[in-house]
Amino acid sequence: MSQSFKYGIETLTAGTALAIASGKIKGILSEEAVKLVQKSHSAVKEIVEKNKTVYGVNTGFGILASSPISKEDTATLQYKILQSHSVGVGDAIPVEVAKLMLITKVHALAKGFSGVQLSTLERIIWHIDNDIIPVVPEKGSVGASGDLAPLSHLFLPLIGLGEVFYKGNKLRTNEVLNHFGLQPVLLGPKEGLALINGTQFILSFAVKAVQRLHNCLEAADIIGAMSLEALTGTKAPFDERLHDIRPYKGNKLVAQRLRLLLNDSAIMQSHTDCGRVQDPYSLRCMPQVHGASRNAWLHLKELTEIELNAVTDNPIILNSEDTISGGNFHGQPLALPLDYACIAASELGNISDRRCYLLLEGKWGLPMLLMKDVGLNSGFMIPQYTTAALVTENKTLCFPSSADSIPTSLGQEDHVSMGSISGRKLNRVLDNLEFILAIELLSACQAIEFRRPLKSSELLEFAHDFVREYVGFASEDRIFAEDINSVAGIIKDFSFVSKTNEFARSRGIKLNDRFDEFNW
Repeated sequence: MSQSFKYGIETLTAGTALAIASGKIKGILSEEAVKLVQKSHSAVKEIVEKNKTVYGVNTGFGILASSPISKEDTATLQYKILQSHSVGVGDAIPVEVAKLMLITKVHALAKGFSGVQLSTLERIIWHIDNDIIPVVPEKGSVGASGDLAPLSHLFLPLIGLGEVFYKGNKLRTNEVLNHFGLQPVLLGPKEGLALINGTQFILSFAVKAVQRLHNCLEAADIIGAMSLEALTGTKAPFDERLHDIRPYKGNKLVAQRLRLLLNDSAIMQSHTDCGRVQDPYSLRCMPQVHGASRNAWLHLKELTEIELNAVTDNPIILNSEDTISGGNFHGQPLALPLDYACIAASELGNISDRRCYLLLEGKWGLPMLLMKDVGLNSGFMIPQYTTAALVTENKTLCFPSSADSIPTSLGQEDHVSMGSISGRKLNRVLDNLEFILAIELLSACQAIEFRRPLKSSELLEFAHDFVREYVGFASEDRIFAEDINSVAGIIKDFSFVSKTNEFARSRGIKLNDRFDEFNW
């Protein structure tokens, strides 16, 4: 591992956070960050010594903010907040998301506004570096005052409680600490509050969504181009001049990608004088529909990367005489773009399903249901049932969680973001979208083979051949669920997009040329 990232000092991006989580980059505390952390912790100790009233340091929490806590109990208070707020329910979130929570929390704490001990920060980094990842239930956060419940579960292992994932097993924390000869961390004043106040649950799901939605957007352009080829559609609607007079960035990018993907296609050239005037919208309007989803993704990426470098706990410690109790923990800045991106992902699946349907109609020289001998065989009829079901499920998930709010803490926290639900829900939509795209890809590959001996562009032929390494042509019915899962696998693991992009670069083609902001 040659690269390192300085927590609290350097700018954290979605890509860097994911690289730390995967072990490609190591996160470290630089001398500069250590000094900032120690200075902030010293300020908290001074506040306690002077008995100056500061929320969360020597007061209760939420509606109990006016309840004073004695100097002797300020440390005990931090243990109680972790235990009392550990009320999450449901399945554990993915290990990678929990690890991203650790990474993003370290980066925020290392900025030196939270008052934590250096030893606490070092223990969290130990968990990251050794892949000892806390078990965090998926439900229970309202997204303000921060992600209290999931963050409490995330940091129970610091005090020797809760469970962790280690080497594929779920274990009690004390077993793992004993194995490594470690004792629980002795939390100091304010530390428990600093650990659980923040948006790292929402943020980590947003980071995964930035990665996954980008992959789906890239795949959708390639797959849509393959469907257009199979349906002998025209590339005229992707003309640069058309999109220059309605210059949305996402639209222009998708149109450029489609032009490059279809360049020098023998299939395209074979029907230039076919007399067809217009294609259905699901083919003709890919730049407008895929492009609008691209714009939503760009908005999510930009706001996610602001949050990645923000301090979102409360109160913040400027010095022993200057603390600010505010609302940086409120999840609304991410809740809204996550809900917007949820609609964008759903729409990408919606238009993909329409192309699946077109491929089955038996028009423009394709056999009905993409199989020559139908009747005895159902062909590709039933996979489209699955896309229809998944598209409708996604539509039901598009209600914006951020449009709702239920007061908590006896009215002290009277408006909450529900952004934690927005983040989880978006990733559920992406689960479905990956299967929808897989079914379109499976159908498009089947359809293109009915155009032989004509070939598509070299990029689309490569994409077709890559799929054929996993799933063959279907001359009769078989268990299509196995095919769908195989093709979904190469979308989910990013290999379909990454291999196609690598091949394009080897041919001197940059599919995202002039649109660097759409990379991450």
